[in-house]
Amino acid sequence: MIDFVGKRNWFVGLSAILVIASGLLLTVGPGLNEGIDFTGGTSTSLQFVDTDVQTDDVRSVFAEAGFGDATIQSTGEGSFFIRTVVQNEAAQDDILDALERAYPGNYTRTEVTTVGKSVADDTISNSIQAIVVASVFIILFLFWAFRAVSSAYRYGLAAVIALAHDVVLTLGLFVVLGELINAEVNASFIVGTLTVIGYSVNDTIVVFDRIRENVRLGTGRTFRAVVNQSLNESIMRSLSTSFTTAVVIVAMLLFGGETLRDFLLVLLTGVIIGTYSSIFIAAQALVFWEERGLFGRRKAVEAS
Repeated sequence: MIDFVGKRNWFVGLSAILVIASGLLLTVGPGLNEGIDFTGGTSTSLQFVDTDVQTDDVRSVFAEAGFGDATIQSTGEGSFFIRTVVQNEAAQDDILDALERAYPGNYTRTEVTTVGKSVADDTISNSIQAIVVASVFIILFLFWAFRAVSSAYRYGLAAVIALAHDVVLTLGLFVVLGELINAEVNASFIVGTLTVIGYSVNDTIVVFDRIRENVRLGTGRTFRAVVNQSLNESIMRSLSTSFTTAVVIVAMLLFGGETLRDFLLVLLTGVIIGTYSSIFIAAQALVFWEERGLFGRRKAVEAS
């Protein structure tokens, strides 16, 4: 039997380092690469027949039209995603004229999306509200689901701590991905984050339910020993579920195209981090509060 509880300082220490690093990346580092859903602007997708067209070539065209600061990302052979400040109709005509002069009949503008600043502000506000409301309902649900267990509120708080851990690490990772592959935080990212929250809570409930059942058996063992047994009994189920889910997400990443990439990256990150936090964060928080009390006051505990 693996002593998960006995090694908790290593896991909690690792998580603390990663959370601090993520916080620094978000605050004093480069920050998130926000998409137009959050910043406002116009995005354009172009497909060139001549696949030898390079990013600098496209940049020159947009600079000629007055958008020299455009963000240009190559999304495949002859395919580009361009983001600029909001373009009015006249500006879009200028871009089309510049494209026609440089590549007459050699391109297709597959998509143009414009989001105003007020819409972007509403998106940010609604996203924050959605995450907060989801967290509140999770706490209430866990209070109800574990109401028969002593100090049921601890289960809800432990799950929310694990959720906060998952969200912060996901945000930190996306700062890195934004620098490496220009991954964006947009509306799809928020949908993915809410999906991750649901997945993480589901995995945490599986672990907590096993702990609850073993506590009910009343074998006279310490809570530390009960949690350790519960983790050993549930870890294979958690890992198997997460592995099969991750395989499907990786397959979609490989063959699903650029449109779904950032959304799928959120899901894949959440599956991995959520499985880790259910075992090494949420369950360990329960042991900590059982042995020290909710506010860190050490309680008398038998050796396990």
